[in-house]
Amino acid sequence: MCGAHISWEKTGGAQLASVPKPGSLPPVRNEGVMIQRPVPWNYYQNVVTSSYSYVWWDWERWEKEIDWMALQGVNLPLAFTGQESIWQKVFAEFNITKGDLNDFFGGPAFLAWARMGNLHRWGGPLTENWLSEQLKLQKQILSRMVELGMTPVLPSFSGNVPAALKEIFPKANISRLGDWNTVDGDTRWCCTYLLDPSDPLFIEIGEAFIKQQIKEYGDITDIYSCDTFNENTPPTSDPAYISSLGSAVYTTMSKVNKDAVWLMQGWLFYTDSSFWQPPQMKALLHSVPFGKMIVLDLFADVKPIWKSSSQFYNTPYIWCMLHNFGGNIEMYGVLDAVASGPIDARTSNNSTMIGVGMCMEGIEQNPVVYELMSEMAFRNDSVQLEEWLTTYSRRRYGKSVNEVESAWKILHRTIYNCTDGIANHNKDYIVKFPDWDPSVNNQLEIIQRRKFTGVQQKMRFFIHETMSFLPQPHLWYNNRDSITALKLFIDAGNELAEIPTYRYDLVDLTRQSLSKLANEVYLSAINAFQDKDAKALSFHSLKFLQLIKDIDKLLASDDNFLLGTWLESAKKLSSNADEKKQYEWNARTQVTMWYDNTKSVQSKLHDYGNKFWSGLLEAYYLPRASMYFTRLSKSLEENEEFKLEEWRKEWIAYSNKWQKSVEIYPLKAQGDALAIAKELYHKYFI
Repeated sequence: MCGAHISWEKTGGAQLASVPKPGSLPPVRNEGVMIQRPVPWNYYQNVVTSSYSYVWWDWERWEKEIDWMALQGVNLPLAFTGQESIWQKVFAEFNITKGDLNDFFGGPAFLAWARMGNLHRWGGPLTENWLSEQLKLQKQILSRMVELGMTPVLPSFSGNVPAALKEIFPKANISRLGDWNTVDGDTRWCCTYLLDPSDPLFIEIGEAFIKQQIKEYGDITDIYSCDTFNENTPPTSDPAYISSLGSAVYTTMSKVNKDAVWLMQGWLFYTDSSFWQPPQMKALLHSVPFGKMIVLDLFADVKPIWKSSSQFYNTPYIWCMLHNFGGNIEMYGVLDAVASGPIDARTSNNSTMIGVGMCMEGIEQNPVVYELMSEMAFRNDSVQLEEWLTTYSRRRYGKSVNEVESAWKILHRTIYNCTDGIANHNKDYIVKFPDWDPSVNNQLEIIQRRKFTGVQQKMRFFIHETMSFLPQPHLWYNNRDSITALKLFIDAGNELAEIPTYRYDLVDLTRQSLSKLANEVYLSAINAFQDKDAKALSFHSLKFLQLIKDIDKLLASDDNFLLGTWLESAKKLSSNADEKKQYEWNARTQVTMWYDNTKSVQSKLHDYGNKFWSGLLEAYYLPRASMYFTRLSKSLEENEEFKLEEWRKEWIAYSNKWQKSVEIYPLKAQGDALAIAKELYHKYFI
């Protein structure tokens, strides 16, 4: 009614200028306003959001997040902070020492994957300062969530145990899992241990964990999260065995809390669908009393499982939007699916849907998507998006401006209307530079490439069909349309330049348009190399490198796109020089190499957590691309093969050095965002 808008601070923050002064507020009709939720739950978070987004947060930042959650109607949030301190106390009861746990816990930026049993030790060990401060923080988080009427979802025991437990309990049914994404199966980091749910020790440990949480936090929830089978296939597909495993997992909760409800991600039914056939799904879903399990249909915005599983075989579920991977920064959305999908699910025959949820891997991006998704918990009917976006634009910027309202109509049918069913993980060449030798391509592919050069609407098909071994940037719209929208945003600058929400959107749209252009420029450089055209290679490679520099300059003009903020928030949590060094390494590594590497083989997860941040482009992505193009040019000049392995050694050594380095990056924006956006628009698009 007041035209206000509140998004994350890093996506522009609050627009409250449109709210009338006290005494001038619009009158509420006599009977008041009541909007009844059609479903009881509005779920929030992904098990990895704690690492990609929350890892370096203090209470001041958490307090703002919980306020934001309340304003969005969230009432079922994950609450995973500080659980390592609980585990330390629980495992001590089973004679596991602090030294044993140094090998078990991951470092701060990698805790999510250590909790899931994907890795151990990587980035660690955890200090006593970290453990105690995170537990203290968790108590503040839980207290505020409960105060604001939320039901926190606490963790439970999934079977992931320290290696030392196998020595202490040699008869326990403990198996070693396979490798998860290390370069060469390095057991320092990989191949964790899983206690079989059928073993009596499983229930004993799980029960102790729930009891310890209640002792620390009080009796604040009945809902517990557990994902024993997430990216971890059971040893047999026998439905009876799977049912017994599910029953054991639930027993660890219900023996302590008779009203316990098991909340489980449905991700496994999508990623391992060949194993989880109807008999196996039913066995797991029906292994607990009806109503005591809730399934998150995690990827319902793109790949809904409810449609193909008879509504999870009558098990209550939450319709979730996944949307983001790795905390990447890319404008992307499926607004039409979000505006209608939850309604279709709730009103379908024999629906078992009981809520909606936002399950992004990383937050603080694409605020329009999360504004709409959070509303869907309160809507009885599908949203008329064109009308909704006009209202959204007026609320977000505090006034009606024709140019941006027209721009949002374009963005709706292009960037925010992806319908190809591809999970959107940013693989633009700037932030995920290809690791390949372009000289191996054949002439037929070169001919095909020339056929499509410059034809933007064909780009996604060209990349998919002719360069299958080259990373494939996702392009689901015509970049010319986004450039048209960008021009409209720039034209609105005279009225909106001082408004932070506008400035964020302007910078983000300019960045996106330039990044997609850079993908084309990269391919032109490769085409020139394969044609042995040294002059053209030089032209296009220099243009690619200049685009990185210009995007870095653009991002530097807004506080919300700075590498320095991420690094300083990590260092701020340290209590001594060693912690400071460790935390900064964790922060730098997560957004670059991510996991282990050798001298000539990069991490399998390199650039998974890539970010368009000023400082990261100039200091990391730019040198890597420069090294590559320098070697390509040398290959042509000296008429010799491209030395791919030598380039790998060079850039991997550079990456590892950068991960350990301690340069200071700016914490405040520099430059005029509107002026820079105008400059780059004229430089590249006119």
